[in-house]
Amino acid sequence: MQVAVFILVVLVFVALSGALVRLVRVPLPVLQIAIGIALAWPVRGIHVEIDPELFLLVFIPPLLFGDAVAAPKRELLALRGPILDLAIGLVFFTIVGFGYALHWLVPSIPLVVAFALAAVLSPTDAVAVSSIVDRNVVPARLMHILEGESLLNDASGLVMFRFAVAAVLTGSFSFAAASLGFLYAVAAGILAGVVAVFAAAKALQLLNRIGGVPAEAQVLVMILIPFIAYLGAEHAGASGILAAVTAGVLTSGSGIFRYLGVSARMQTMSLWTTLSFIFNGALFILLGLQLPDIIRNVPPELTSRHWLIEPVATVLILTLCLIALRFLWIWVGDIAARLAARFGKRKAEPFGLRVRLAGSVAGVRGAITLAGILSLPLAMPDGSPFPARDVVIFLAAGVIICSLVIASLSLPKIARGLVEPGEHPGAAEERRARVGAANAAIARIESVANDGSEGEEAGARLAVADSIVAGYRRRIAASDEADEARAEAREAGRLELELRLAGIEAERAAVRAMFRSREINDHTMQALFAEITLTEALLKGRQARK
Repeated sequence: MQVAVFILVVLVFVALSGALVRLVRVPLPVLQIAIGIALAWPVRGIHVEIDPELFLLVFIPPLLFGDAVAAPKRELLALRGPILDLAIGLVFFTIVGFGYALHWLVPSIPLVVAFALAAVLSPTDAVAVSSIVDRNVVPARLMHILEGESLLNDASGLVMFRFAVAAVLTGSFSFAAASLGFLYAVAAGILAGVVAVFAAAKALQLLNRIGGVPAEAQVLVMILIPFIAYLGAEHAGASGILAAVTAGVLTSGSGIFRYLGVSARMQTMSLWTTLSFIFNGALFILLGLQLPDIIRNVPPELTSRHWLIEPVATVLILTLCLIALRFLWIWVGDIAARLAARFGKRKAEPFGLRVRLAGSVAGVRGAITLAGILSLPLAMPDGSPFPARDVVIFLAAGVIICSLVIASLSLPKIARGLVEPGEHPGAAEERRARVGAANAAIARIESVANDGSEGEEAGARLAVADSIVAGYRRRIAASDEADEARAEAREAGRLELELRLAGIEAERAAVRAMFRSREINDHTMQALFAEITLTEALLKGRQARK
């Protein structure tokens, strides 16, 4: 009963945060963490123990899967160089640089344990990044790089964290074994994601063959994809996070949605949006609930000089160290990209100083970091306490808060003026896609209307076709959705439905063709598919009532 009440309380405050964010000028994750802290700060407040493995299973796969589905694949593929550079190269650079800096700043932390903390701090939080970084003030290229990095660096950071913890427990470390283990975790994780999507597609095909299966069953198959991918990869000793991301990337690009009925497609889109909001909010509130107990128990290693100034200064210095390492890596990568472009006689697209700084500050840490550090074992194999466990947990929690606060306060000022005023490139692309889809629909409707029929039916068919085509032409002229033509007779209504459904199929095929030829990206395709699916559902509802 207590668990049920706790879940309801969290859900209530998730909903409340969605309203409060309109009144306070702070990013939603920061507000939700503050709500969690307020609920847990009193001694008699809400206190809950998090099982890190259960936490990762419940929250991380669906959230990363949803982010991967929504991520613009065309842009991520075009920017794969800098994304992989940050998601893999920066992770290793952070582990080495931050590990040595932490060991020097807090000598009581063994170097291997410092490397473990650096590994779990290296991933940026995909949810927090997208919530804090305003797409309207940050250049699109930088935003796509941040999105792609945050999807991939969770896997690389947590894999290296596991190796570092294993090195602490065993007292030995093999670079060759770690490298092979890393490659296995990546390859097997990707394979698990591919298998999960393939299995879901086969399951949906089977449901279609059976016929009459409720749309809810198809929706359930889609919801299970990230969990199946994650659990399959973890069972094989691979990266479940990378499996969930791979499944999300393949889901939006493999055409699996074509196996869903119209109602199932609508329910999937609506339900996934709702679940993402609930999981995001609950995740950050739970994060906030953990912080008061961690902050109250400041380790004595950090209070030898002052009970408040020393721990706060240590956390601030470590957060600034992460930002500095990130800035240095981006700067060096920018120089390397310029040199490579010069030798390859290509046009370079270097970042300016403010863009580099914005990209460095935007690398906030979040739930992955806390869940990972809380999974540290309590004791060594011989029964002795795990070295510096309380210290690194405190520092990880402090860096999470500090990175969120610094990004929330400074990023809007750093990014101000980086984007030129005017129409967003995505809006222009969407308008062109609308025009292309409308032209395809007009061509199909005119072809169906001129099918060789004669007499009164041919005249009625042409009249209705002219009415529908006029609506599509208005859409082209205004780049807006067409208004439904009002039919006066039952036969005209039947013909209208027939022709409209034919036009919708042409629109869907045209949008899919433009996506495959990379004329439009995932965001544009999904926005148009949502409108097309909604219109199709309304029309089929009318058809069923005839």
